[in-house]
Amino acid sequence: MDGSAVKRICEKPAQGKIKVPPDDPLYTLKRVRLTAEEEQGYYYGFSNEGLWPLCHIAFTRPIFRSEDWSYYMGVNEKFAQAALEELEDVEEPCILIQDYHFACLPRLIKERRPDARIALFWHVPWPNPEAFGICPWQKEILQGMLGADLIGFHIQFHCNNFLETVDRILESRVDWERFTVVKEGHSTLVKPFPISVAYPSVFQDIAKGALVKHDEKTLFQNLGITAKFIGVGVERMDYTKGVLERFRAIERFLEKYHQYQGQFTFIQLGEPSRTHIKRYQDFLVEVAAMADQINQRFKTKDWKPIVFLEKHHSHLEILPFYQRADFCMVTSLHDGMNLVAKEFVASREDETGVLILSPFTGASRELKDALIVNPYDIEQMADIMGMALEMEPEEKMIRMKRMRETVKEHNIYRWAGNLMEELTRIRLEIPTDASVNIHAKSVGS
Repeated sequence: MDGSAVKRICEKPAQGKIKVPPDDPLYTLKRVRLTAEEEQGYYYGFSNEGLWPLCHIAFTRPIFRSEDWSYYMGVNEKFAQAALEELEDVEEPCILIQDYHFACLPRLIKERRPDARIALFWHVPWPNPEAFGICPWQKEILQGMLGADLIGFHIQFHCNNFLETVDRILESRVDWERFTVVKEGHSTLVKPFPISVAYPSVFQDIAKGALVKHDEKTLFQNLGITAKFIGVGVERMDYTKGVLERFRAIERFLEKYHQYQGQFTFIQLGEPSRTHIKRYQDFLVEVAAMADQINQRFKTKDWKPIVFLEKHHSHLEILPFYQRADFCMVTSLHDGMNLVAKEFVASREDETGVLILSPFTGASRELKDALIVNPYDIEQMADIMGMALEMEPEEKMIRMKRMRETVKEHNIYRWAGNLMEELTRIRLEIPTDASVNIHAKSVGS
C-alpha cells in the first residue's frame, strides 16, 4: 500500500488505530496527532531546519531555535507514550525507530521499558564531530540515541563519524573493535545496514503490462519530446540533491558537444518538498529559473533541452522515464543512500541504460559500475554525460547486469531481515531493580 492510500484511510474517522491494508490487514497503524504548532516546531523547525542541514554537507546553515527543540522533545515524548501503550502487555518487545525525527525516542522508551530491544535506523548521513558540535543540544541527542541497543547507518563511514562524535562529546567507552558504545552500563552496537528497494517487485507488475509501452509513446508526444537521446533525474526538490549543479552541467554539455543540440533532452521529475520552509521555496524558484534560462538560450521551434516536471510522480508514472532514458543522473551533494539510483537499475529489465552517480551517496559504495562523477565539477559532469551517450552497447549491458545483480542480492527484504536479526541477537543487561515491575512503570511514569 502506498502513502497516498494510507493518507486517505487516515482521514476517515477512527479510534486512533487502523488495520493496513484494509482488505487484507498485515499490520496496525496507530495515529499520533500533532497540533499545527507541534508540526511546525518539531518537523519543519528542529528536524528539517536544524538536523537535516546539520547532517548534510550542502552548505546550508542549520537553524536552531530553543522553542523548536522544546517541540521536538515534546513530540518524541508523545510518540514514546503511544509506543508504551501498545507495549503494555508485550514482554521483551522489539522496536524499530526510524530516522532523525526521533533521536530522543530510544532513551525515552528504554528508561521505562529496559526489557525492550530497540533499534534506531538513521537514514541520513552522520557528520564529523566538528560539524555536529555546533548543535546546542548535541549531548541530549546523543544520549537519546544511545538508549537504543542497535544503531544502524547506511555505510561504515557514517558509523565511524558517529562513534568519533560520541567519543569526543560524551563520557562513555567506545570499543572500536566491536563498534559499541558503553554508557552508564548500557551497551549500544553501531553497524551499517545499506538500505535498498524491493527488487524486482517495485516495478515488475507495472513493466509486464503492454499498456506501459503505449503510454510511453503518448506521454512523450504530449510533452513535446522528440529528441533522440534522453537523460532523466528524479528527485524531491531539495538543495542536497545537486539539481542546480546538474543543470549547469547540461548547459556546459551542450556548449562542448554541439552535435547534441536538438538531439538531447533532459527530463527532471521534481516533487516540491517542505514548502513551508523558506530555503525550499527559494530553491524551487532557483531550479525553475535556471531551467528556463538554459531553455531560452538553446531552444528551437520544436525542441528544448530541459523538461522540468514539477509535481509528485508515482512509480507507474516514473517507469516510462526510467525505461526510455539513455542515462539517469543521481548527482547528490550528500546523501545517506539515495534509492533513485537503485530504482533506476531495478527498472532496466532490458539491461541497458547508464547510471551517473555522485560519490557522495551511499549507493556509490555498492553500485560500482555506475559512472562516478563529482557534482561540484561541472566540466567532469558534462564530459561524463557525453561518455554515457557514446558508450558501446556491450559495455552498457555488462555494467547494468552487474548492478542489477547487486540490487537483486541486497534488496529491501534482506536489509530488514539483517537489521532485525542483529537486534534479536543482542543480549540485554536489565538492571535488577528495573525488572521488578516493568509493566507497571511502562505508562504514566
